Amino acid sequence: MQADKFCFSCVAAAASVLLSVASTQAIAQTDNQAWVSDALSTYVRSGPTDGYRIIGTLNAGEQVEVLEESGNYTRVRGGSGDTVWVLTDELQETPSAREQLPVLQDRVDELTAELAGINDTWEQRTSSMTETLEIREQRISDLEARNNELDSETEQSRQQVRALQARLDTQEEDLLMRYFMYGGGVAGAGLLVGLIVPHLPRRRKKRDRWF
Repeated sequence: MQADKFCFSCVAAAASVLLSVASTQAIAQTDNQAWVSDALSTYVRSGPTDGYRIIGTLNAGEQVEVLEESGNYTRVRGGSGDTVWVLTDELQETPSAREQLPVLQDRVDELTAELAGINDTWEQRTSSMTETLEIREQRISDLEARNNELDSETEQSRQQVRALQARLDTQEEDLLMRYFMYGGGVAGAGLLVGLIVPHLPRRRKKRDRWF
């Protein structure tokens, strides 16, 4: 879509240049130059009124030199060097299409060549941008996959930590229970000894005799 818009812009620019060329040529022409209308081949007369006889014709688009004007007629000199009178309305101040066409065609060829070069450059840039985009997308995909792996590893680590914490809590409870049992056993043994010892027979002490 962007390439189509770009080509359309180039064609529009080319058309503008061609119009500029035509306008420049029209401005550059001197005051004593004129061209026979492109629409027809016109009859020319020997004098500046319809009463004068027709002595020939001028070809459509032919360039002539303006010599003078009289009424509705203008005396001109054609390519053959002869001077004749032609209706002023059948002359135009801009170069004929026949003369402009070769220049415009050359310019069109130049612009076409430039456009082809621009199009090739644009395609190369587009191809390079596409490759770069594909590489970036692949990197993003790799990073997302690696991120998912890290998330999975993190979850596994959390589960292992919870399992170890549970085992540690169980071991602490077992150890505490053993302490209670050991303390209770010692206390019970002490109590039992305290109850038994008073009932054990006592040995009488021998009295010392003096001789």
